[in-house]
Amino acid sequence: MTKEMLKGNVAIAEAAVRAGLNAYFGYPITPQTELLEYLSARMPELGRAFVQAESELGAVNMVYGAACTGARVLSSSSSPGISLMMEGISYIYGTEIPVVLVDVMRGGPGLGNIAPAQADYNQIVHGGGHGDMHPIVLAPANVQEAIDITYNAFDLAEKYRTIVVILADGSLGQIMEPAELPEMKPLLMRQPDWATYGAEGRPKRFLSSINIDPAKHEIFNIRMEQRWQKIIANEIRFKEYYLDDAKYAVVAFGTSGRIALSAVRSARAKGIPVGLFRPVSLAPFPEQALYELSKRLEGLLVVEMNNGQMLEDVIKITRHQTPIDFYARTGGIVPMPEEIEAAILRMVEEPVNTTEHPRDRWLARLSQELIGGS
Repeated sequence: MTKEMLKGNVAIAEAAVRAGLNAYFGYPITPQTELLEYLSARMPELGRAFVQAESELGAVNMVYGAACTGARVLSSSSSPGISLMMEGISYIYGTEIPVVLVDVMRGGPGLGNIAPAQADYNQIVHGGGHGDMHPIVLAPANVQEAIDITYNAFDLAEKYRTIVVILADGSLGQIMEPAELPEMKPLLMRQPDWATYGAEGRPKRFLSSINIDPAKHEIFNIRMEQRWQKIIANEIRFKEYYLDDAKYAVVAFGTSGRIALSAVRSARAKGIPVGLFRPVSLAPFPEQALYELSKRLEGLLVVEMNNGQMLEDVIKITRHQTPIDFYARTGGIVPMPEEIEAAILRMVEEPVNTTEHPRDRWLARLSQELIGGS
């Protein structure tokens, strides 16, 4: 295989095609529209199904119906579009249907803007929908990683009969960089023993997320939680950089993690023993690995493109083993490596008041810099 220049959105779309995608249903929204546009030509070219729905609501319910047949299906959207899909996402999860979704995040809240952000962390990682649900959430940091994750996401969804969300952002969706595409898998129409693809010669099957009897519904929830524990045991993914001798570490995912790596390298060139811990699976989160790391560090810096959503998880996971600081940009502003490097230097040089929430320190500093007040 040879590398070629690929835009993130296009790379994800083609990786899904090569993974055996049977059908795509979606609705345009920046900054993921190129994914839909690419598939609007590519899928019919291959004799596969492509539907631009009338809305995100229509798209997610088309995904629901098609997935019930055992087909490999995909939808993609961005932050407010994903919010509209949440009811359908919950129904899909409650019916135990394998589905892959792509969320290319943008600035919010509200309609927000079309610039990159990571503000969907809580919406996606902590379940969404209405009820106890745990989609698998994977956060690539570059185009090659996005390809690899997408290519394997359908197998993962089918293995556990669950939802896999590829959580990217506008930077990754729009960036172009060299990457290798995998081989084309043969297109199969799977007929698993739970699917509804015609009942000739066998008893009919019924798929629904409605479970009226509370006692039966509790049993279902317990069974799904047991399945989630198996996912935790088998599917945790993370990357470590320069942590062998590190006294300090940055924790960041996706684009923030990619930018933080540049800052870490620059700080190390100045003699600061800092490394990077980048979770790839945000759900399940690599909790034990981060906890063990925190026990030997003198400080942790959490970096995000939101107001500190993953920060709350890091605080909980590390159990106050080490002082934690925080740096972020929000609303579609992408932090620069020099900003993160400056935050690393502050963590090393300025003792952290552990009785103060890391978000409070960050907010006081950034509000002073940007608007001249608290």
